[in-house]
This record gives sequence, C-alpha cells and structure tokens, in this order.
Amino acid sequence: MIIGGNKDKVIENIKKNIKNKEFNNKVELNDPVLSDEKRDKVIKKFYKIRNNRFLFYLRRRPAFIYTSYIGLKLDKYIEIEGLDNLKDIKNGAIITSNHFNPIDNMIIRKLIKKYYKKNLYIVIQETNLDMPGFLGYLMNHLNIIPLSKSVNYIINTFKPELKKVLDKKNYVLIYPEEEMWFNYKKPRPCKKGAYQFALDSNVPVISCFVEMVNLEDDDNEQFKQIKYILHVLKPIYKDEKKSYRENIVYMANKDYEQKKECYEKVYNKKLDYNFSYDDIAGLKKKKR
Repeated sequence: MIIGGNKDKVIENIKKNIKNKEFNNKVELNDPVLSDEKRDKVIKKFYKIRNNRFLFYLRRRPAFIYTSYIGLKLDKYIEIEGLDNLKDIKNGAIITSNHFNPIDNMIIRKLIKKYYKKNLYIVIQETNLDMPGFLGYLMNHLNIIPLSKSVNYIINTFKPELKKVLDKKNYVLIYPEEEMWFNYKKPRPCKKGAYQFALDSNVPVISCFVEMVNLEDDDNEQFKQIKYILHVLKPIYKDEKKSYRENIVYMANKDYEQKKECYEKVYNKKLDYNFSYDDIAGLKKKKR
C-alpha cells in the first residue's frame, strides 16, 4: 500500500545515504523537526490525553476502526512463516523487524493476533506525535510508547511504561533500523536501543524479517502491489556469561546477522550495500 504520493525523491535519498554509508538516517520528506521545548510539549500532550481515560477511550475508537479496516485490506497479502520459533515465548517480548512502510506494523499485528491474541504496542519517535492530520491522530491514539532523546524521559517515563506493558504479557515492536526506508528490501544495521530495553525488562527479542514479493497488479502508477512474507526467526536471549554492555552488542549483532541470513536465503543473493533500483520492492522499471 502506497502512502504519501510519488517516491522518486525518497528513493534518491536512500541512494544518497547508502553511498555515504549512513543506514539509519531519515529519507522521508517533510518529517516534523522539533526543538527540545516542542518535544517536551508533544509528549506531555500525549500523556495528558492518555490520563483522561474516559475521553481517551472515546477518541481512540476511530483509530482502532481504521487500523482494523487496513488490517483486513492487507490480510490477503500477508503470509507468516516460522511460527515454531515462538513456542517457548509466552510472557511478552520485544519484537524487531525491518522498517519499510508507514503501515508495516500491520504485518506484526497479524502475527500477534494469530499466535498470542495479546496487545501489540509500538515504540515511535516522539516527532511522529506531531504529524499533521489523521496520521498524527493515529499516532496519539493507538497503542504507542513514544521515545525521546531525553535521558530523563527515558529513565523516568519510557522505561517504566515499557515495563508496565511487558509485565502484562503484551508485546512491543521496536524498529532497530530507526528510520523507515520505503520498500527497501535489505536489512540495515541495528541500533542498540531495542536490545538494551529487552535486557532492562528481562524479556527475549523476537527477531523478524519481512520479505517483499512483487505481484502483477498495479498499486499505483509508480509501484506494483506487493505480497509480504513475515519470517519469524529464532528468538534472541541474553548470554548469561556476558556483561550487560557485552549483551547489548551481542544481541544487536545476532539480530542483524539473522536478518542478513534470511535476506540472502529468500532473495538468493549475498547482502551488499551497492544500490540498485531492484532493492526497492514493487518499483516499476519504466519509472527508473
């Protein structure tokens, strides 16, 4: 599903960042840029909405109706493989996946609904709370845990909120690639935060990789429709013999290696970071 119009400039930004070996940078256009004061303001507004429980549950209903509609619309395009890897995980976990579409979380939602029948929460950057229009409304009313660069916020608000969600045996999606690269097929290096939070909350990491397969029908003038195959990989646990800091690096590297191995298997090619327009799923050849 294409959201946001023509992607030529976004694809060129991906190409530029790959050339510069910057794999976690923003490539989307017109994302909100917030001052420290504005960051604090949008987060306070977010929790103010949440704390008024009656009003919040009234206002969130349209958001859940919309996501349910999108989920039903996408369902026929999603396959899941590797469910056996979840058999020992029953009490909540952090999930990691590649990030390539504003609604790619719907793929993970299907996994949680199908296997666990629990709630899925998504960690997002606090800048997403300030998005305009209906997308901003969704960010403020779905099961979201905003993340800020403020150390004080992370320690005193984010981590307790994350622990509360996980203690209820729910599941939390964190994108270790940090930024969304539209329809980019390749896994990118993992930032360390997801694994630090997993260690702090004493939960495993469910490692996932989404394969994208071009279909014959058009999605729009620029892209073909896509089938998504969610590969659930082996869960990642801390190594009891390693220190806290060693485990963060170990878990991040292991997750990336699993995603890399899956990429090479499903696409039948070695992973490299030489840019090709074939790396953008669904992109029509005539538009290159």
